[in-house]
Amino acid sequence: MYNTNSIVMTLDAGGTNFVFSAIRNGMEIVEPVTLPADVNSLPACLACIVNGFEKIRESLPERPVAISFAFPGPADYPAGIIGDLPNFPSFRGGVALGPFLEERFRMPVFINNDGNLFAYGEAVTGVLPELNRRLEEAGSAKRYTHLLGVTLGTGFGSGVVINRELLLGDNAAGGDVWCFRHKNYPQYIAEEGVSIRAVKRVYAAISGDRREVTPKDIFEIAEGTLPGNREAAMASFAELGEIAGDVIASVVTILDGVVVIGGGLSGASKYIMPSLLNELNASVSTMGGESFDRLQQKAFNLDDEEEFHRFARGETVEITVPGSGRTLSYDPFKRIGVTVSKQGTNRSVAMGAYWYALTHL
Repeated sequence: MYNTNSIVMTLDAGGTNFVFSAIRNGMEIVEPVTLPADVNSLPACLACIVNGFEKIRESLPERPVAISFAFPGPADYPAGIIGDLPNFPSFRGGVALGPFLEERFRMPVFINNDGNLFAYGEAVTGVLPELNRRLEEAGSAKRYTHLLGVTLGTGFGSGVVINRELLLGDNAAGGDVWCFRHKNYPQYIAEEGVSIRAVKRVYAAISGDRREVTPKDIFEIAEGTLPGNREAAMASFAELGEIAGDVIASVVTILDGVVVIGGGLSGASKYIMPSLLNELNASVSTMGGESFDRLQQKAFNLDDEEEFHRFARGETVEITVPGSGRTLSYDPFKRIGVTVSKQGTNRSVAMGAYWYALTHL
């Protein structure tokens, strides 16, 4: 593993622009270079990517140790091969982008999707270290090492970290949740209920308002700062929280870890979080009529100070080891937390890319 003085070049790959940069010690050390993404011509697109990284390399004080960035899928990320991207027509049939850049720049290249890198960044420099610090300060012995990161935006992105290791999966599809079933319409994917298009569709359906409004507009309507149907605006975010919560409940049943939320729609978390937590803490029944909590764990909103104190306190008791006078601390209260990213989605993705490269060299 390289030390944090090592430089890693990064790329923010959007469908309109490519933004190139470089990170050292967790800080951006150059002025980013933005170039238009020519997604219809493979030679032009590859030339743009090479040109961007060359411009960054020329401005660096020393040779970087790696290139690491997020790129849309489907892809075989470990092999660096990008598949048939809906928004990149020139990539049809598969493009060996990682090997191409490795040959061109003579250094390791790491490519992941943004959901994975968001989760990894939060695990390394975001919510996990911050939560464990807060727990230590509160006098709690509880610590967390597992994390589900979800991004709410154009789509329903996600990534899973287990024992501080990013879950890639045998097909480079580990941690994906967008294709879960929609709770209310199981013939559709969950992303149809957890995305920008979902918020806009639900608002229009409830309000009857056929104007072209953005999620930001809908949030301002919910806040009462923009004219519109306030109840419909709040309901559109609440429904997103319900559908996301149903999916997250299934994931954390297996993962048993912290949940961190990012993406542009996370700014409306005050309207999303209540219904999301209601799903996590809902009940299910047996055919015999017995009722159980859906999760073995109680889910807490870590952004609520009162809930965090209850979360940190737990239910620790002292028990005696049979046949001896020795006692042990035992906390039978199983619990997980849900929080919104504090360092921001873009920084988490960048930190995920940076640290993923350093830990895999």
